[in-house]
Amino acid sequence: MVPNGFEMKKHNHPEASGDTDNLAPKEKPMAKKPRHWLRGIGFVLLVVIALFTAARLLLPSELRKYVNRTLDRNQLYEGRIGDVQVHLLRGSYSIHDVKISQRTGNVPVPLLAAKRVDFSVQWNALVHGRIVGQFVMQEPELNFVASSDQNEAQTGAGAPWLQVIRDLFPFKINSAIIKEGSVHFRAFKSDKPVDVYLSHVNAAIDNLSNIRDETNPLATKVQASAVAMDQARLDYKMTLDPFSYRPTFHMAVRLLGLDVTKLNDLALTYGKFDFKRGWFDLVIESDSKEGQIAGYVKPLFRNLKIFSLKEDISEDNVLQFFWQALVGGLTSALKNFPRDQFGTLIPFTADASGSTNTEILATIGNILRNAFVRAYLPRLETTEAEDQGLTFEAPSFTEELTSTGVETQ
Repeated sequence: MVPNGFEMKKHNHPEASGDTDNLAPKEKPMAKKPRHWLRGIGFVLLVVIALFTAARLLLPSELRKYVNRTLDRNQLYEGRIGDVQVHLLRGSYSIHDVKISQRTGNVPVPLLAAKRVDFSVQWNALVHGRIVGQFVMQEPELNFVASSDQNEAQTGAGAPWLQVIRDLFPFKINSAIIKEGSVHFRAFKSDKPVDVYLSHVNAAIDNLSNIRDETNPLATKVQASAVAMDQARLDYKMTLDPFSYRPTFHMAVRLLGLDVTKLNDLALTYGKFDFKRGWFDLVIESDSKEGQIAGYVKPLFRNLKIFSLKEDISEDNVLQFFWQALVGGLTSALKNFPRDQFGTLIPFTADASGSTNTEILATIGNILRNAFVRAYLPRLETTEAEDQGLTFEAPSFTEELTSTGVETQ
């Protein structure tokens, strides 16, 4: 006999009674409501993209106006630029076709012209915890013009270079790079127009802000190379203190193996003689401490020939004929015969105000020293240059004498 309680449960269970119509339907899972925060993010992204696009479209024209205003602040020089490109993701912008010209006078060439100037954040400086910038100048051309009329001369004096660069970029400039530039010294009013130039100028200035916190006060390094008159190599090195109130630096320059006949227009204009053959080497070294500058210039001429009776006898100017003979005779008599070199070392002192003093007696003594004691070599004279890392490779004359195809005898 089954207990009554069991039977009641059995009869009350729907499946047991066979009544499946009374089964409660299973609840379906509720549909997920859309996530409103996704819509918010999408809206923000759209706003950012819109702002980025607007900035990308408006910034170039506004920057162009700003740069033109900045370049036009100087009363002596006026500046104009071409297109401006903005690279927001790289934190940089580029200025095309930069031209700075003298306002007064009639100078046919600009003081400075550059194909492009790039200003950008120097990202590798972030590892030192500093936000600084750098600028790269592509194919700049710098023109200095000499003239007896001051209105037609162009020296670059009064051009606020550093202030213009500071105004064009919001961060401190820590490095600068020059690519494929040129520097010209010109004289348009002479009998023969003079153009002495350096081409393929490549230079780099590093650590202007001393982001590496070097203890050496001459922390900034400058290195440059160029080709003089499309033929001879020039090297330039400098270390300097960028924070010194007065110039504090050590500088060294060396030019090797310039064919002197390429300087005949310059020699005729300012020296009233010309070269028949020869090679020119030049070494300049100077040291400045708090604006007090001391150094030397070492010009050296090898295998030099200035006077030729056969060529110079045809000169219409008798005075120039005798002057050419005098210069040629002196350089031949005072040359070092074993090395076939005329040269000297010219000591000088100067200060930040621009006054310069050369030691004439020492220069004459060094001419005699080169001729009769020991020939000077195109190398640095001081050990201080080596302490600052300013050294040049040993010169090689054989390669330059044969590579130009100029007869040496």
